[in-house]
Order: sequence, then structure tokens, then C-alpha cells
Amino acid sequence: MSTFAMYLLVSASIRPFKDLEQSTAANKAQLIAERRELLDLDTPVVIRYFKWLGDFVTGDLGVGWRSGQPVSNLLQGAVISTIQLVAAATVLAILFGVMVGIISALRQYSAFDYLTIFISFVLYSLPAFWVAVLLKQWGAIGFNDFLKDPTNSPVVIVVAGLVVGLVCMLAAGGKPKQRAVTFGIAFAATASAILYLQLTNWWLEPNLGPVIILVTGTALAFAITALTSGLKNRRALGASLTTVVIGLALYYPLQELFRLSFNWWYVFGLAIVTILVGIAVGFAWGGPDKGISARAAAITAFLVACMIFADKVMSVWPLYMGAPAINGRPIATIGSSTPNLGGNFWVQTLDTYTHLLLPTIALVLIQFAGYTRYSRSSMLEVMNQDYIRTARAKGLPEREVVMRHGFRNTLIPLATIVPIDVITLLGGAIITEKVFARPGMGTLFLRGLDGGEVDVVMAYLVIVAALAIIANIVADLIYAALDPRIRVNA
Repeated sequence: MSTFAMYLLVSASIRPFKDLEQSTAANKAQLIAERRELLDLDTPVVIRYFKWLGDFVTGDLGVGWRSGQPVSNLLQGAVISTIQLVAAATVLAILFGVMVGIISALRQYSAFDYLTIFISFVLYSLPAFWVAVLLKQWGAIGFNDFLKDPTNSPVVIVVAGLVVGLVCMLAAGGKPKQRAVTFGIAFAATASAILYLQLTNWWLEPNLGPVIILVTGTALAFAITALTSGLKNRRALGASLTTVVIGLALYYPLQELFRLSFNWWYVFGLAIVTILVGIAVGFAWGGPDKGISARAAAITAFLVACMIFADKVMSVWPLYMGAPAINGRPIATIGSSTPNLGGNFWVQTLDTYTHLLLPTIALVLIQFAGYTRYSRSSMLEVMNQDYIRTARAKGLPEREVVMRHGFRNTLIPLATIVPIDVITLLGGAIITEKVFARPGMGTLFLRGLDGGEVDVVMAYLVIVAALAIIANIVADLIYAALDPRIRVNA
């Protein structure tokens, strides 16, 4: 019944003769008659619907009559483009949004909390097209101009250090002495990092290298262990650090492997192997709960592998910058790839990333605001529950109270929001795709509606509706995973 209503609405809203209405061609009437016959418009709309339904059920999605391509082919390209955009944007928005929201809740009524609320409301209220246009101006045009002479003045370095130091100080909290130490460390680290990038000509020859991977990987190992089990769990920490050492030991052998003919199936296979190695290392270290050690080691191993992969992609930056099709301006403002670029798998991957950068940032900024607000309010509600006070009264460490008792229950309300948001974006970030001219699902829908292609629009609507149903089922499954009571009641 719903597809019937949608078909009637779509048929009533499209204008298949839009391009012919103002035509001055001598054979205008003939062209209109030919199109009417092509689209079978003389047949009543109800009969056309049942014809479409019969074809759709048998797997025939129809043909986009303007392009002459099967709708299945059009959907395939659009889905891939949208998934590329949505995957990174959603993961980053959830990670940063939930993290900042929880920290804000734990620092309720602090300066950091007020700053977070203010920034969240500002980002939430910004029009998507305005954010996208600003990113094109400053993130693409401005950065491409910066690459002609990638140097920062002392004022820029000091201001960046002050901003990062202030944010870290407010987020960490504590006594005045602790705040001052946090500010100093953050300021020094930021200023040193900017100076390092400038002095090593990193912007024109970017890389991570074994040293940065070692330092970052070690920091990640400590952070992941602290979050998953606490630093007192020496076996989990040892397993995580072991995966960092294994990653460094394989750094140079992997460079030889990367020179072979590579594709995304190899990348996927290596990712699976990496996770399995991390799990094996965790179980080898053992401990009271081998699962905790395996989880920490697997996450660390995966992140170290991601850094090695990113390092390889960065290594082709000079070659990419020097390509005639790029002309020294690598950050793209439109499209999903650079025409006539050529190059191997790594050059094409880097090109994909440069085209994804700005639309991904646009979506992250907008989604980040929503996830921050949701996670903050949920965390505040959870931390005021009786079982949290009981856990503290039992003498449990604050980390365990927050992560094991608070954070897990905070995720339950988010379990409803996240699947729906993901499916909504899979339907196409219409405004973002329009501004950045990405050939995704949103763009396909607009072109089909504007071009009067009923089959294209109906295929889009049915797929989005089916994904919405799947999203609700996934939300129920996540509920059951987070709250055992739901599984028992079911």
C-alpha cells in the first residue's frame, strides 16, 4: 500500500515534458508524442504501478530513460559513493561526539561544559550548505594556497597552542596546579608539533614513519587499556604494547608487500588478519579475563595497522601533487575523483580521500553537535541513578564506575539514534552532495525527480524505506546486547 501511495505521488509530481515545454523545435509535437509512448503515459497510473511492481519484485528495477542505463547500475555507483562518505563521517562523529558529551557531563557546570553546550548549539543550528561553502573556501582554496608556501608565523603557532591548551585544561579539570600543568603540556605539544611539521617540510612530503607510529601507538595502547580495563591490568597493557611492537617489526616488510599489485580486497584481508593477531596476542598474555586483554590488543593492533596504511598513502603525496591533473592543488571541491589522473592503487586511494575530506568534515561537524547533546544528557541521567551511588559506596574506582556502570547504560538511548542516522545518511546527504557535486544517493534522487524518471525515484524510495525497517531491527538487537533484561523479557 505504501509503495502504491508513493508511486501515485511521484507520478503526480514529476514533469517528464519539462525540457520540451519551452522548446521551439518544429517537430515539438512529435517529440512529445514519442516521449509519451516511451514512458507509457497513455496507460492509467494504477496499471503502470502494477507493471512496475511486477518488474520490481522480479528484480527488474527499470531503466533511467534519460541516461539509458539500468537503474541497478545507477544505484550501484551511487551507493558506493554514499557509503564512502557516510562511513567515515558517522564513525568520527560518533567517536568525538560521544567522547566530548561524556566529558562534558562529568564536568557539569564547568567552563568546559558551558563551552561544549555553546559550540554544540552553534553547530547544530548552522545550515549544512553554509558549512559546506565555508569549507570549500577555507578548507580547499585556502589550504591549497597555503601549500604554495607552507609556513606558519609565530603568532599562528602561539594562538594554536593557546587554544589547544585551554581546551585540554578545561576538559581535564582538577586543581589550579593540575590545570596549569595540563595547559603547559598541551601548549608545548601543539607548538612543537606545528614546528616539526614546518621544519621537516611535512606538508609537501607527509609521512608518519616508525617513530611517530611508535609514539602514537604506545599512547593508544595506554589509552585503550585505561578505557577497557584500567592500567592496573598489566596483562592487557602488555598485550596492547606487544601489538605495537609487532606492527613496528612488520613496518618495512609491509612496504615491500605494498609494492605488489594491490586492491581493497587485500586491504580487507590484512585488516582481518591484524585483528586475529591482536586477539591471539591478548589470549597469549592471558590473565584473569583473557577476553579483556584480547579486546584491548585487537583494537590497538587495528589502529596501528591503520597508521601504517595511512603512512603508505601519504608516501605518494609528492607524486600526486605533481600530476598535471592536480596542478599543485590537491584538496578538491567537487566530484568524487579527478578526471584523467591515472596512477596505481595508492594514488587513486589518495585521490579518493582528498575528494572525501571536505564533505566528510561538513557531515562530522553537523552530526557531532547532535551526538554531543544526546550523550551528555544521557550520561547526566545515568550518573544520577541509585546504582551509580551504590557502586561508588562500594569503593569501586571512578574509572570503573564511569566506564562499566555509566558509559554502557549511556549507550542505550543512543542505540535508537545511531542506526536511524546511519540509514538516513545512506539515503543521501542531499545538501552536502549537491554542494560538493558528489554522485551519491541524494544526487541520484534529485536528478531522477528533476528528470521525471519514475523508476529511479521509486527504486530510491523503496531502498530507503527498507533500510529504515532494517535500522529499527538493528536498534532492537543493540538494545538486547547492551541490556540483558531486554533479552530476558523478549
